[in-house]
Amino acid sequence: MISKVKKLTVKYNGETVGYLADLDDGIAFQYDEKWVKNGFSISPFSLPLSNKIYRSSKATFGGLYGVFHDSLPDGWGELLVRRMLAKQGMNADRLSPLTKLTLISGSGLGALTYEPTQIADDETDNFDLDFIASEAEKILDDEMDNVNLDEIYRLGGSSGGARPKAHVKIDGESWIIKFPCNYDPKNIGERELQANKLARACGINVNEFKLYPSKLCSGYFGTKRFDRQGEKRVHMISLASLLETTHKVPNLDYMHFFQVVKEICIDKDDLYEAYRRMCFNVLYGNRDDHGKNFAFLYNEQKGGYELSPAYDITPTPNKPEHEMTVLGNGQPTEEDLLKIAKEIKLSLKDCKEIIQIIKYVLSK
Repeated sequence: MISKVKKLTVKYNGETVGYLADLDDGIAFQYDEKWVKNGFSISPFSLPLSNKIYRSSKATFGGLYGVFHDSLPDGWGELLVRRMLAKQGMNADRLSPLTKLTLISGSGLGALTYEPTQIADDETDNFDLDFIASEAEKILDDEMDNVNLDEIYRLGGSSGGARPKAHVKIDGESWIIKFPCNYDPKNIGERELQANKLARACGINVNEFKLYPSKLCSGYFGTKRFDRQGEKRVHMISLASLLETTHKVPNLDYMHFFQVVKEICIDKDDLYEAYRRMCFNVLYGNRDDHGKNFAFLYNEQKGGYELSPAYDITPTPNKPEHEMTVLGNGQPTEEDLLKIAKEIKLSLKDCKEIIQIIKYVLSK
C-alpha cells in the first residue's frame, strides 16, 4: 500500500541536494548546506544556490518547481501509474506531488532521486519486446483483465511521452525502447529510425540509436540514454521546466530556446546546434517541438550546462502547426529562420549554410 509522504530528501548520485517539504502554505525546497558549498544549481533561473527556502508561486506543477516535476512520468508513464494505483484501490489525483515522487523507480529520468522511495525496481536486462508491445496495446485499449501490469509498470512506469516505452539494460548500457501507440502505423519504429538518420546526416547531435527486431512489426526504435554514464546519473532539465511552464500549452517560441541557451550553456557552439535543430524541425516537418523535447545536461567536468543530444525526432504530418513558434509564426518559412538568426546575432553565412545542408540531405 502506498503511504502518504510530507517530506523528501533530494539526492544526486548518492549526495544530498536538498529537502522538499509539504507545508500548510505549499511545497518548500531548501538546498543542503554542503550542496550550497560544493554543488550546482539544479534549476539556474528558479533555484540559484543559496541557503534560502524556496516556495513556488505557481500552481503549474502542483506547487513543485519544474525541475522536480521533470522527474515525474507523463503520457505513457503517468497512465501506468494511474493503472497501478487503481489496482490498489487508490486515486492518483488524490496523491500529493511529494508522494508521487516516491513512486519513481531507479530508471526515472535524469539524476535526481527521492528518499524515501516506495518503488525499488530498476532497469532490467530480462525482457521480451514483443511481449511488452502486446501488453502495452491491451493497456491502451483498456483491456486490463489479462495484463501483466506489474511487469509493464516495472519496465516503463517512470517514462514520459505518449508512446509506450521500456527502460532496459543491454550489454550493461541503459536504453529506452519505444512501442507503437494504437493510432501509430506499425512501421513507426522504422520511421523514427529514418528521422534520426536524417538528423544525424544534417550534423545534429543525436545519441546512439538502433531498430530492434520484432515478429509483430518492422521493429522497435531504441535510443541509448544520455542521462546515464555507466552507473552514474546525469542531471537533466527540460526547457519547459527551466522556464516553469507546462509543455502541454504551446506558449513558447524558439526565441525563448535561444535565450536560455545563451544564458546557461557553457559552450557557445550550442547556439548553432540549437539553430540547426530548429531548422531541421521546420524543414523536415517535426512539429512536436514543445518545451519538453529540448533539454539541458549538467556537465561536471566543464562545470556548467550544455544542450542534451536531440531526441523525439519524428515526422508529424497531422499537426497543423509547430508547438514552438518562430518569431510568433506557427508555420514558419525559410525567411523566418533567417530573420531569427539576425535577431540572435548568429553568422548569416553560417546559418544559410546550415539551411542548405539540411535541404540537401532531405532532398536525397
